[in-house]
Amino acid sequence: MAVLVTGGAGYIGSHMVWALVDAGEDVVVVDRLSSGFGWAVAPEAKLVEADIADCDAIATIIRTHDVESIIHFAGSISVPESLVDPMAYYQNNTVNSHGLIRTAIATGVKTFVFSSTAAVYGTPDDDTPITESAPLRPQSPYGTSKLMTEMMLADAAAHDFRYVALRYFNVSGADPLGRTGQSTVGAINLIKVATETALGKRDAIEIFGTDYPTRDGTCIRDFIHVTDLVAAHVDALGYLRDGGQSLVANCGYGRGYTIREVLEAVRRVSGRDFEVRQGARRDGDIITSIADSTRARQLLDWQPRHDDLDEIVRSALAWEEHLRRRNHI
Repeated sequence: MAVLVTGGAGYIGSHMVWALVDAGEDVVVVDRLSSGFGWAVAPEAKLVEADIADCDAIATIIRTHDVESIIHFAGSISVPESLVDPMAYYQNNTVNSHGLIRTAIATGVKTFVFSSTAAVYGTPDDDTPITESAPLRPQSPYGTSKLMTEMMLADAAAHDFRYVALRYFNVSGADPLGRTGQSTVGAINLIKVATETALGKRDAIEIFGTDYPTRDGTCIRDFIHVTDLVAAHVDALGYLRDGGQSLVANCGYGRGYTIREVLEAVRRVSGRDFEVRQGARRDGDIITSIADSTRARQLLDWQPRHDDLDEIVRSALAWEEHLRRRNHI
């Protein structure tokens, strides 16, 4: 019996594959390699270059490899890009996920872990940590496309099918063992961009909005180490295998840092200064986003071990140095 990981050559997906291999799982990866890298996939996993939009190909892969569970990462992830090309996001994140879910049900896959996002909440009513029962008011097609997939998963309860949807807050960092990290060219994630700037790969970094009603005028985010995030997926898979019922759970640490505080952490850990430019607010940006992850901790028995901003930054910097040596970026 195998676990199928879609988007397993990407940033979070490649960490997931390594975690599953470490746990002794039989892993099959489906990735069209539009933004992922085949070299990032653990060599013990089977990599199939395919598009999840090709339902016939996915059905064949599931049957050939005796897939019993799917962990679904494949999709588009940029809020600004989704505002420019929303139909592409509904196609890639919602329509393609619909086909994958239908194929899973048709081929007898009964357990499914979905990569969702805190963007489904939009701007919360206050600055307290967000629970899963908070109003769902996405402010971008990206957030809406993920929420629509969650809704489809909930309706799939009409079949013998159970799922966990994990709503990520701000995922950062890299594998502590240096096996994989965020390698996407032109990535927009704050810590990725800041570490690239600290190492001279970019001329400067821009802050989008400095007049928000926060302690220093910049947005506040809950940054979670990618290793802890994939651990939540391993826990979710075990929960479903033990007969757990479908659920949605937040993945974050419950504390927030401003953009300026993160940039200062990158300066402190790297020992390097770099240029920071101040820009205008971006459409779709949320002011404060902090997770209440009580549900994941209690129901999935999730126990994060890397809740330290400097550790997150240090691992991201180490990966950027690795990429420099590989001459990929």
